[in-house]
Amino acid sequence: MSQTPISPEELAEAIAELETYRERLIGDTLTVAERAKVLRAKALAQIEPDLTKIDATLAQLRAQHAQITA
Repeated sequence: MSQTPISPEELAEAIAELETYRERLIGDTLTVAERAKVLRAKALAQIEPDLTKIDATLAQLRAQHAQITA
């Protein structure tokens, strides 16, 4: 199965969307935690595995973007 090369613009868009998703995830989690009277640290600890995966994916996409735009 061959892959179609991704353009730098598509990569930049994917990075921006993932960054937006990450920020929304944190914001929504903290809003719900506040309403539920849950400690901020406890709420963030619950989503830490997801944030770690997102950060790893962002790092990979940024490296790929840097490689194809260099």
